[in-house]
Amino acid sequence: MRALIVAAAVACAALGATAARAAPAPVPILEYHVIGDPPPGAPVPGLYTSVADFRAQMAWLASHGYHAVTLDRVYRQWTGRGTLPSKPVALTFDDGYPQDYTTVLPILRSHRWVGNLNLQVGNLVPKHVRELIAAGWEVDAHTFTHPDLTRVSASQLRTEVAGSRRWIQRVFAVPVLFFCYPAGRYDDAVVAEVRRAGFVGAETERPGSASPANGMFTLDRYEMLRGEGAAGLAARLG
Repeated sequence: MRALIVAAAVACAALGATAARAAPAPVPILEYHVIGDPPPGAPVPGLYTSVADFRAQMAWLASHGYHAVTLDRVYRQWTGRGTLPSKPVALTFDDGYPQDYTTVLPILRSHRWVGNLNLQVGNLVPKHVRELIAAGWEVDAHTFTHPDLTRVSASQLRTEVAGSRRWIQRVFAVPVLFFCYPAGRYDDAVVAEVRRAGFVGAETERPGSASPANGMFTLDRYEMLRGEGAAGLAARLG
């Protein structure tokens, strides 16, 4: 009888571990564009987060126990091949603005944190991208020309998706496991092309915490907009 009880306990523990692996915890992904003030005539000033607000948001995350991680690390934990710190958060920076290197890098370094650069090929000079990589940042693909991928030809779609991944891999010798849909626009054909290109997941602009349960190729993100400050971030993350 005792042997049966022990066997049952072991089986239950194994089932519990399997269930835990099958339903990993969601991780919030924050989406930023330019860290700085919009110049006169900026077409979308709402995409600029002031340096003061960004510093305040990072301080709020740190004071509330969050730890910034790469999406690759999140993926490894989700697939049972790694671990995450308590209260992980992924910080993504779309397009590749000079401020990612001049402003964001030193702020994150002060917290011993890393970021995720969703690089539109051609933005940022390669030297600066390499320095971000050396600092532990992840680089993922965000196309060549930032088009609405739901409205381009099949050949352009292939170039923008698979081509941008191959270019980043060749130039920077990094895996490029994730794709970021320009302006969050995608449809079934776009998702299929992202899969064919060899990515393991893709980021949207649908608000919420990312979870593989909602689809690895439709990962939610919280888009951070101008004027939200630490209070706005707190409201997003609860």
